[in-house]
Amino acid sequence: MARDYTGGSPKHHHLESKKKRLTWIFGVSALCVVCYMLGAWQTTSSPVNRSELYQRVGCDETSQNQGGNNASSSSPSAASASSSSLHLDFESHHQVDINKSDAVQKFPACDMAYSEYTPCQDPQRGRKFDRKMLKYRERHCPTKEEQLLCLIPAPPKYKTPFKWPQSRDFAWYDNIPHRELSIEKAVQNWIQVEGDRFRFPGGGTMFPRGAGAYIDDIDALIPLSKGNIRTAIDTGCGVASWGAYLLRNDILAMSFAPRDTHAAQVQFALERGVPAMIGVLASKRLPYPARAFDMAHCSRCLIPWQNYDGLYLIEVDRVLRPGGYWILSGPPIHWKKHWRGWERTQEDLKQEQDSIEAVAKRLCWKKVIEKNDLAVWQKPINHIECIKSRRVYKTPHICKSDNPDMAWEKDMENCITPLPETTNPDDVAGGALEKWPDRAFAVPPRISSGSIPGVTAEILRADDQLWKERVEHYKRIIPISKGRYRNVMDMNAYLGGFAAAISKYPVWVMNTIPANSNQDTLGVIYERGFIGTYQDWCEAFSTYPRTYDLIHAGGVFSIYQDRCDITYILLEMDRILRPEGTVVFRDTVELLVKIKGITDGMKWKSQIMDHESGPFNPEKILVAVKTYWTGEAKKES
Repeated sequence: MARDYTGGSPKHHHLESKKKRLTWIFGVSALCVVCYMLGAWQTTSSPVNRSELYQRVGCDETSQNQGGNNASSSSPSAASASSSSLHLDFESHHQVDINKSDAVQKFPACDMAYSEYTPCQDPQRGRKFDRKMLKYRERHCPTKEEQLLCLIPAPPKYKTPFKWPQSRDFAWYDNIPHRELSIEKAVQNWIQVEGDRFRFPGGGTMFPRGAGAYIDDIDALIPLSKGNIRTAIDTGCGVASWGAYLLRNDILAMSFAPRDTHAAQVQFALERGVPAMIGVLASKRLPYPARAFDMAHCSRCLIPWQNYDGLYLIEVDRVLRPGGYWILSGPPIHWKKHWRGWERTQEDLKQEQDSIEAVAKRLCWKKVIEKNDLAVWQKPINHIECIKSRRVYKTPHICKSDNPDMAWEKDMENCITPLPETTNPDDVAGGALEKWPDRAFAVPPRISSGSIPGVTAEILRADDQLWKERVEHYKRIIPISKGRYRNVMDMNAYLGGFAAAISKYPVWVMNTIPANSNQDTLGVIYERGFIGTYQDWCEAFSTYPRTYDLIHAGGVFSIYQDRCDITYILLEMDRILRPEGTVVFRDTVELLVKIKGITDGMKWKSQIMDHESGPFNPEKILVAVKTYWTGEAKKES
């Protein structure tokens, strides 16, 4: 059936509407063309003066020319050129001015006399301090006016150190040009010079058959290979051969020795890829938390253990874990055989050993065994019986209101550090540890007991997962898994997640906890089977120059930017970093820009990269590499 159209033909109405639409389109197009031509005509004329330019652009150009060449920017030609070269400014203008000078500050090389400079253990500065209790060998850092604004040079013929494990036995002579030990300790077989390199046979004063055989002797007395003992401390370590050979047993030793007449002992250790730092038992606590080490060791370390009412053994007791061992070899042990060689009287040596035995008994230690040149004591697993024994032994008393982990620049105390309370005589105070390697990823007792505020087992697991992802990302930008690095420093270690994530590689990590941090987590790191120390990064670290291959600095400069000049922190990082070593910074982009501006003047090559989660994360990564350069050899007069 046909449809009825009352308004006329539909085709006629369609044609009319189409004509109107075309007319409207042509009209709008013509108007657009006229406007475009008018605008083009206006922009072809140059402004009469600068104020007209500012009105047209709509912003103040002086912010872009700030710090530039005023003479050139004030000329008419410069004004017209700037109008055609306006660019987006991504610099932050809402914060304090970061770099006050436009030019990068170039840091010169220090004199070659500073090639082995250790700022806080400088022998010349140490001479100003009291020799009693070896205070002159403790940390004495330079004042701000004494700090150097120059780069510590490497020796003229410096070479990249041998890779681990070859480095355990060899080091380049030109990197540490000191023959003193090879002459002074020639009979004891510490170190030998072979052409252009040193060789370390593993000898020692008390282990003429070598460190390996000496460790086998210890293993026959207490089990070293069952995973119960993981962390150790070696006082007066020499060149740290004991720590070097313990690594075969998966035992990580913190070796330390003072900077003394035996030149560069600690430097030799670190050059070999063995954990070590400059340190001394004097009047201050060792910079480690309480209950940190499974084993402590002294082999002819010349520490007067019986003096000062046993103060030094009391400090060893503080850092030993419940059930931990103390091993002593050398004077006065086995004095009936060695007294002539030690050039001491039998009465003197007997009195010394009796005094040590008495101090150990008052500390509630049990003597496990004395065999040949070795004597071994064991700390109790809790203090139930020790507290009762105070009725008999009046000194040393149990410390009262004391934070046993507080160890940065704190005087030793002549009292026994109390262990966490327990009512069962068979319980390990503070909680038992898992065997190594399970210990690395188990929940440490300090966390499971709730003694670290704000840190739970869930937070630990999340942190471990985070570091697993981060290390996978790092592997794509630095050769972390290729054997390129051996000595690693984590400047802000938190829970030790970075060390745990790279523990499968042939590296060791010096985990540092900022001494003024809100959370003291170094005890957690030790309970996980890793080592570390407290450190105030406004001061120098207790090590020689060129002793670390890789430094990780996560959030460090956010902590210290308002406490001290970060330029000196970066110069300290340059001092302890080996030529061609790498630094990974993690921080806000504003701080990384500031850091990069400083390191560009330190002969570093660096690049800011996106966070592993992507470009939208406000935290960024700066990867920097210290370029290879050396000092100049002194000319003969």
